[in-house]
Amino acid sequence: MLTHGIPKIKLLFESPIKFADPIGFGEPLSLIFALIGEVIAPILIIIGFKTRWATLPSIITMAVAAFVVHISDPLGTKEKALLFLIAFIAIFFAGPGKFSIDGSKK
Repeated sequence: MLTHGIPKIKLLFESPIKFADPIGFGEPLSLIFALIGEVIAPILIIIGFKTRWATLPSIITMAVAAFVVHISDPLGTKEKALLFLIAFIAIFFAGPGKFSIDGSKK
């Protein structure tokens, strides 16, 4: 997921910001939401900090990518978004592992 989000960081510093606005929040806010779902939340998931909460922005981002942005595209195009969505949902239900920051609190 980070390989999709990190290149978008440079878009934050362009003027004017040019980014898709699939749900009508405006281009800057849509970009910020995408960066949270594709960079910040995955980093939190990797280290295992607030793992279940961190999956929620990523789940929403991938659901929007698959079912709003790529809705009319063939399955092969939306396949990555769907696979990431399934993985984030699985992490949400499974929770952090025992070696995560959250895992030591049991």
